[in-house]
Amino acid sequence: MEDLRRSYGRVTAVDGLSLRVAAGELFALVGPDGAGKTTTIRILCGILRPDSGTVSVFGHDLRLEPGWIKANVGYFSQRFTLYGDLTVDENIEFFARIHGVQSFRERREQLLAFTRLEPFRRRLADRLSGGMKQKLALACTLIHSPRLVLLDEPTTGVDPVSRREFWLILSDLLAQGITILMSTPYLDEAERATRVGLVHDGRLLAVGTPAGVRRAMAGTVLEVVTPDTRGATARLRAVGADVQLFGDRVNVIVREATGGEAFVRSTLAAAGIEVTFLREVPSSLENAFISLVRGRENARAADAPPSGAPGGGAPGGGAPGPGQEEAGR
Repeated sequence: MEDLRRSYGRVTAVDGLSLRVAAGELFALVGPDGAGKTTTIRILCGILRPDSGTVSVFGHDLRLEPGWIKANVGYFSQRFTLYGDLTVDENIEFFARIHGVQSFRERREQLLAFTRLEPFRRRLADRLSGGMKQKLALACTLIHSPRLVLLDEPTTGVDPVSRREFWLILSDLLAQGITILMSTPYLDEAERATRVGLVHDGRLLAVGTPAGVRRAMAGTVLEVVTPDTRGATARLRAVGADVQLFGDRVNVIVREATGGEAFVRSTLAAAGIEVTFLREVPSSLENAFISLVRGRENARAADAPPSGAPGGGAPGGGAPGPGQEEAGR
């Protein structure tokens, strides 16, 4: 896709997004609700028309060859769109006929075994658990043997065990050479992808392997454990530090470990806040994403190009945000 744009009235959902996904990879489009992920995927499968920009799939133009796209792309909707009053077998048959697959029975048997739904084939879809519904939706998505599968937040609202099983299925699909583009709000889940694209406000902030995006974040992450996490967070932010709160842990992004540790300890000691434990930890995709977003917001506030230095005014404090490992094309 090149320079993709789509607005809903005055709201811009996708703002100049350019991206290339390689054949046979699992690419994760990562961002919060409202980032533009669902709109992008709906454009890619032909449900929505972009206001501008181009989309090609394996060299086929979406505008000129919609029939080819329909035959070779599988779309997994964010919402459960199957028929609750049909059985598992009947839902798969229904979607097979929609895609013009006449001899579908052997393929259905393969998919039922693949998704481990064979024991439930005569159960109504409405009576399936959340995880089984997701697997049934995936089976319906795969019934016409697509080359590209688009998954829109497939594990949202699914229990941890079902999420793990779903990812095992995706791994098997990759082994078959199927290309997968999925959206997810879960940064920990995106770590399993071949490459990730971090999206915010319809714009692509960074693209690369999960490890590459993490490495691109300048600075060091210090994890602080304290009885007063909120007080520590407020105090460190007051002196310009780049602080990220994760449950009962405070992450502080510093330029280097030694000076940053001394800065954190002295700042909190001056405020009478005890530090129970402090250590350097590897950066995560969540650290990288938050720093990128803050850098962009700070740049907007200053009405200047991104400086990559959120919270950089504090001694040993905030470090520059991560750049892009490669251009999003």
